[in-house]
Amino acid sequence: MQHKKALAEINAALLEQGYISDASIAMAIHLSRALKKPLLIEGPAGVGKTEIAKVMAKVMTTQLIRLQCYEGIDAPQALYEWNYQHQLLHLKMLENESASIEQKEQQLFSEKFLQKRPLLEALQTAQPSVLLIDEIDRADEEFESFLLEMLSDWQITIPEIGTIEATSIPQVILTSNRVRELSEALRRRCLYLYIDYPTFDKEVDIVTQKVPEINEFLAREISAFMQELRKMRLEKVPGVAETLDWATALAEMHFDHLDKSLVESTLGVVLKDWDDLRNTQDSLSELFEKVKVKLRVE
Repeated sequence: MQHKKALAEINAALLEQGYISDASIAMAIHLSRALKKPLLIEGPAGVGKTEIAKVMAKVMTTQLIRLQCYEGIDAPQALYEWNYQHQLLHLKMLENESASIEQKEQQLFSEKFLQKRPLLEALQTAQPSVLLIDEIDRADEEFESFLLEMLSDWQITIPEIGTIEATSIPQVILTSNRVRELSEALRRRCLYLYIDYPTFDKEVDIVTQKVPEINEFLAREISAFMQELRKMRLEKVPGVAETLDWATALAEMHFDHLDKSLVESTLGVVLKDWDDLRNTQDSLSELFEKVKVKLRVE
């Protein structure tokens, strides 16, 4: 009974922040917090993986620290770097002092000249933060291995200073769009959550929650259209983020239903690939028939 109450509280807290959750998401968040383990969230782009970390930071009333991964990112870029300009200026000021080389080095390589990057910042916050390691699959395996060591020991070693232990252990969220396969070692150290594209009913709920000014019928039409659109062979399948962009645009223009000319002229909000755009425009009649059937069934 206690865990049911905790899950209900998490769902309510997420909903309060505008996030439409479900049982699997609430359970993953609950277990990640209870076990103090990183949560790895995989799924297509634009389904709300990053949003979970943002909402969790609000729910926990704590700081969100984000590390955006990219190809070629290395440990220093994620951990720290030295403020070389200030070091050079300080060295200039030390020229006329009688301090030894060792003493000057100690001054130059002290924490006041250390510029914290996201990982070091997350370890040194006064209270536990939410550390979002976004799109970890874009980083290489070497960076992933380094990350494993930090997540296991919650400390880092800076050669000029020594070992810095965590002041607080952050709640870690890792996201992946499955650009590449992650290592088994990383997966074993994390709890796992997969978020797929939402069902029709859930997508309608998301649209009406995030775009409250939208016409209810239009929200259902947009959601049904997106459900059918994702069944096509597309290079870049649109996610919920694109659904919300489209819904917001149409609501601001005060439309209350879809028609072919409106869809054709606004498809660039949803699709970001020329071949996808052209193939969808060629298939609009068929798509509209499927949308009508879906709306009747639902």
